[in-house]
Amino acid sequence: MAGGTTARRGTPFSDRSGPDARKGTGAPTPPKAPKGSKAPKAPKPAQRSDPKGPGARLRRGPVLASLAAAVLLAASGTWVLYGSSWLRVEKVTATGMDVLTSEQVLGAAAVPVGAPLVSVDTEEIEGRVRGRLPRIDSVDVVRAWPHGIGLKVTERKPVLLIKKDANFVEVDASGVRFDTVPKAPAGVPVLELNAGRSPSARRFDEDRLLHEAVLVAGALPEPIARETVQVKVGSYDSVVLELTRGRSVTWGSGEQSDAKGRALNALLKAAPKAVHFDVSVPTAPAASGS
Repeated sequence: MAGGTTARRGTPFSDRSGPDARKGTGAPTPPKAPKGSKAPKAPKPAQRSDPKGPGARLRRGPVLASLAAAVLLAASGTWVLYGSSWLRVEKVTATGMDVLTSEQVLGAAAVPVGAPLVSVDTEEIEGRVRGRLPRIDSVDVVRAWPHGIGLKVTERKPVLLIKKDANFVEVDASGVRFDTVPKAPAGVPVLELNAGRSPSARRFDEDRLLHEAVLVAGALPEPIARETVQVKVGSYDSVVLELTRGRSVTWGSGEQSDAKGRALNALLKAAPKAVHFDVSVPTAPAASGS
């Protein structure tokens, strides 16, 4: 076709002079950076701080100072407790005695005067006192800061006496024979054991019968105990009390002794002129004579 523009068959007309006229793609061409400008730099990776740098040394300073102060304080405390003369034993006291004297207790304790108070072995002192003085049931050793040791003593109380030649053996409520005295303490009954001919003598020996007598004596209310002169034991189930003013009490065995003690106390109040009382069956006590 002369004198005109000829278009190829089947190919659409396109302007290849535009920005999207890249060969083979339809993607837009990225814009060019203007002349004289620089591309932005990628950020540098963060640098790790040196743990051994000045900051770390500054942080370690107070820690080391605190540790040094703690060590110094501990050393000073140890010296005060053990090395100085400020906290040493200067005075030892004893309280709670009825029969024993303070000199006896302090002599048995043998507390090391002048020793550091903190180093005193209180358990050792307790064992020493109880071992040397059987009359003592318990002793509590306490530190009385800054210079003292205190001994709080509890003595055994006799509930029964066993005649031995011209002396008396004291027995407490646990059956412990803890001392021998030349004179019977007031208000403590004497045991009279007559079980030789009893049919139960083979089954219940002297120690068992003593145990029964102790159960009876230990269960007596205090006013009745003071008026009990003797505890007679003929067999396991034959215990008789001899009271003042010629009165007697059939007790039976040592079983239910607490109930029998209460029953006897009630009988003595209800029948003050009676001379014989029977509490062998505590639920049915009886009184007779006048």
